[in-house]
Amino acid sequence: MLPIERIDYSPIKDRQKLVLPGGARLAVWVIINVEEWNPQETMPRTVLTPPAGGSPMPDIPNWAWHEYGNRVGFWRMLEVLDRFRVRAALAINGSAIRSYEAISRAALERGWEFMGHGFGQKNMQKVPDERAEIVKTAQVIREFTGRAPRGWLGPGLTETWDTPDILAEEGYDYVCDWVLDDQPVLLKTRTRPIVNIPYTQECNDVAMMLIQHHKANEYRDRAIDQFDQLYADAEQSARIMALVGHPYIMGAPHRLRYFREALEHMHSRPGVVFWTGEQILDWYLGAPGHQGAKASVPGSSSSASSAR
Repeated sequence: MLPIERIDYSPIKDRQKLVLPGGARLAVWVIINVEEWNPQETMPRTVLTPPAGGSPMPDIPNWAWHEYGNRVGFWRMLEVLDRFRVRAALAINGSAIRSYEAISRAALERGWEFMGHGFGQKNMQKVPDERAEIVKTAQVIREFTGRAPRGWLGPGLTETWDTPDILAEEGYDYVCDWVLDDQPVLLKTRTRPIVNIPYTQECNDVAMMLIQHHKANEYRDRAIDQFDQLYADAEQSARIMALVGHPYIMGAPHRLRYFREALEHMHSRPGVVFWTGEQILDWYLGAPGHQGAKASVPGSSSSASSAR
């Protein structure tokens, strides 16, 4: 299906009011992306270009730049999240579950949500068998956590024309590749609807630091500005805000303080809940009188926590 065939246009001002429990107005979810980069393939991203150009292999500088995040940066970010008692969503490559088992174990012990993020860090358009990739990712997450993942984030938000259909058919309940709204929305598939939960391209360290080449403090400034506007918007109807971090980017020593300061600002405001993607999903499906209540998504249950 074309995108316009999967989702109807819906101006946010005309929708029925969404209400979070406990008088909250804004739900923030923090997504930590943990990836495994194959040193035998071209690196997905680079911090240094080789002197003679091209894509040489092995590409040690760029592989090591990423690997630092999983060896060191993740643990810095974890300390910040623990400080604010935030349960994050771990968007993790299936292959990374065992390659970086200490990370997986730390997330599991804290009750983080595990989201499918491809089996390896590769565009979904380039994998040989998309369905097999999606199924294999779910299998390894289920084997490690005891639960199948309910959410999916494509590597680099990449999809084929069939991705939402395959996800729904293989038991996923939500996706977050469609960054087009501040509230959850329903996507049509060949079988049952799948929910899209708001992700972010703006409050995303890849966009800010690696593509737009901002100074590190842009992460904090933009996150706070986005939060403040959504908080104001949510006076009329609940909003969702995503905050995205990659350990090799925001876990770097010169950037970590801005991740911490962004969360500190959000945590200081009343009427804010820090949820995982599946908590947002269950709340949305259970909200009375709107389209989410009509969606038939297996496995949903109420897991909404009260506002601070």
